[in-house]
Amino acid sequence: MIAQARASAPASIGNVAVGFDVLGQAFDALRDTVVATREEAPGVRLGAVTGLVSSLPGAVNRNTALAAAQAVLDAAGAEFGVRLDIDKQIPLSAGMGGSAASAVAGAAAANALLDVPFETAALLPFALTGESVSADPPPWDNVMASLHGGLVLAARIETALIRKLPVPAGLQAVLVHPEAETETRAARGVLKPQVPLSTAVEHARRISAFTLGCATGDRDLLRAGLEDILIEPQRRFLLPELPAVKRAALAAGAIGCSFSGSGPSVFAWAEDADADAVEAAMLCAFKDAGRKAKAYRAPPDSAGVRLEIPAEAAAS
Repeated sequence: MIAQARASAPASIGNVAVGFDVLGQAFDALRDTVVATREEAPGVRLGAVTGLVSSLPGAVNRNTALAAAQAVLDAAGAEFGVRLDIDKQIPLSAGMGGSAASAVAGAAAANALLDVPFETAALLPFALTGESVSADPPPWDNVMASLHGGLVLAARIETALIRKLPVPAGLQAVLVHPEAETETRAARGVLKPQVPLSTAVEHARRISAFTLGCATGDRDLLRAGLEDILIEPQRRFLLPELPAVKRAALAAGAIGCSFSGSGPSVFAWAEDADADAVEAAMLCAFKDAGRKAKAYRAPPDSAGVRLEIPAEAAAS
C-alpha cells in the first residue's frame, strides 16, 4: 500500500495557434506539483499551498486538483481519503494551462495511492472533470498535452481518440507572459458561433499545412500553417500589443506566433539558432508598449506528467 505520492505536470500551450480545441503542446518550462497523502477519512481535502500563491479554494468543486483527485477516488470506489498539498509554479490566468496542470497532477497523485491504479492514459476523463472547474465544458487541449506530453491531437472526443504528433528536431517554443490576466471562461465567451465559409476554408488549409509540416519536417509548411485566422482575430482586443509582438517575433525569424491558449501569454516557434533573437524581440515589443513581461522556453516535445513515490511513503 502506498501512503504518499508526488506528481508534477507541465504548463501547456493550448490551441498551438492553428488548432483551437484540437491541438495542445506540453511546455515543460514550469510545472505544478501535487503531493497526495492517504487519510482514513473519505473524500479529498486541501493541505498546504506553496509557490506563486499561498491559498487556493478548499472546496472540491472550486479547485481543479481536488476535483480531479475526487473523480479518481469515486471511479475506483476508494474507501480512503486523500490530502493534497499543491505547489503552484504556473501563473494563474496566464494562458499557460495552469488549471489543467493542477488537474492532471492531482489525478495522477491520487491514482498512485490506489491498490490497482488506472493507466496513465485512462486519467484523461478524471483530469477533464478537474478542468471543468475552470471552464465547462472543459477544453481538451491543455489537459491532454499536460498528461501525455509533446504535441497532441484530439482526433475525436466522443470515444476519445488522441494521438501525439511528431515534432521536427531543432525547434524551440518561446513563451512570453505579460503582466496581465485572461480568464478562460470569459475569453471563450467572446467567440462567435459562426464564421464565414471562406474563413473556415482558409483555417482548414492552415491546420492541414501545419500538421503535415510536423510530420515531414517541412519548414515551409510549418510557416504556412502556424497562423490563427479563426480565433485570434476575435480575441486580439484582449491584448492590444499582440500585433506588435507578432511582428517583432516574425521579423526575428519566428516560424509563427500567436496567443498561448486564450492569452495573455504569447508564444512562438523558432529554430534553435533563432530562439534568442525571437525571445529578445518579443520582450522588447512588450517593453515598448509599456508592459512588463517574462520569457520562458521549452522544446515542443516536452515531457508530460511525472510520478514519484518517495521510498519512505511505501507502507505495508
